[in-house]
Amino acid sequence: MEVGRALLVPLMVAAVVCIPMVIALLICADELVDRFACRWARWRSRRRERRVVARLDRAVEADALTRNIDLSRLDRPDRQPLEQLATELRQLRAHQVGGGRATVWHEATLASYDNRLRLACAALGIRQHLDELAGADREIERVRVEGLLHRAGLILPGARPVHRQRRR
Repeated sequence: MEVGRALLVPLMVAAVVCIPMVIALLICADELVDRFACRWARWRSRRRERRVVARLDRAVEADALTRNIDLSRLDRPDRQPLEQLATELRQLRAHQVGGGRATVWHEATLASYDNRLRLACAALGIRQHLDELAGADREIERVRVEGLLHRAGLILPGARPVHRQRRR
């Protein structure tokens, strides 16, 4: 009987020490399960995305499309960031639309706008013919280039008329 008591005392001490941990574990179990479930869902989502991207790469043969692209050309120190070009194009477009300026001002603004369009086209790999054309043909080419830049993701505001026609 003494041997039974000797074993019972450490078991009772262990139970008294472990009961708060068991209660805390039961209280926090839902949070632990929730964390595990969230991590599991994120892992599955990332895995699914990687598989979809791999399938798309195989379907469009992405390696063959990008094999001939020289990425070092994009890291030139003299290359202007595309975001800065977009900002300058928007500002120059706003100056173009504003009325009441001298012809010299308008032509200088237009020349600067065309220069920025050329730089944006070069950055995005879009062919343009602004240098080769003049007059109305150049204006048509400018609209075409703006459309191609828009399709490539560079959104420029459209020209707004200076004066609105009154409705009668």
